[in-house]
Amino acid sequence: MSTDTATAVDFWFDPSCPWAWMTSRWVDEVANSRNLDVTWHIMSLAVLNEDKDVSDDYKAFFPRALRYTRLVAAAQEEFGQAIVKPLYDALGMQIHLGESTEPDVVIPQALAEVGLPPEFAEHSLTDSYDAQMRASHFDGIERVGQDVGTPVIAVNGVAFFGPVLSPAPKGEDAVRLWDGIVAAAAYPGFFELKRSRTVGPIFD
Repeated sequence: MSTDTATAVDFWFDPSCPWAWMTSRWVDEVANSRNLDVTWHIMSLAVLNEDKDVSDDYKAFFPRALRYTRLVAAAQEEFGQAIVKPLYDALGMQIHLGESTEPDVVIPQALAEVGLPPEFAEHSLTDSYDAQMRASHFDGIERVGQDVGTPVIAVNGVAFFGPVLSPAPKGEDAVRLWDGIVAAAAYPGFFELKRSRTVGPIFD
């Protein structure tokens, strides 16, 4: 790993989002070769879409997604920043790789994996830390605008939505993509680069 000064990276995620999950795996891969100081932050697709006209099927997904975001927000408030990424990893492995859609199964297993007590699951059912969760969400989303989603990444203070990747690149491909995206995002007049997705989430 490089001994250069660490690059400050902030990453906002909703644990339920498969695209954020793959982007987070890409950032992990880049961190194997580049000196990144990554801070992980919660955001919420439920909050993002609470005032939007979305399909009934998508609305039905929000209560489940909200439980995960509330759990992560509570864990950060009670145990500190260091718990956020391990808990995200534990949740994501079940939600995305394990294809589990039942929070009452996912949450106890994730808590056990990171060493938190089973009763901590109660936080996923309350709004005790919603103020902090919303503050984190809007801290990220206000850097890039309301017409985006998760993930949001900021590199040395320069923020952007995405990238949306499938599958997450590895090795030199991961680093080359990182360098290109960070360079593009750093240009003040650069706003958008997009093409239609031709594949769904490809996990590995």
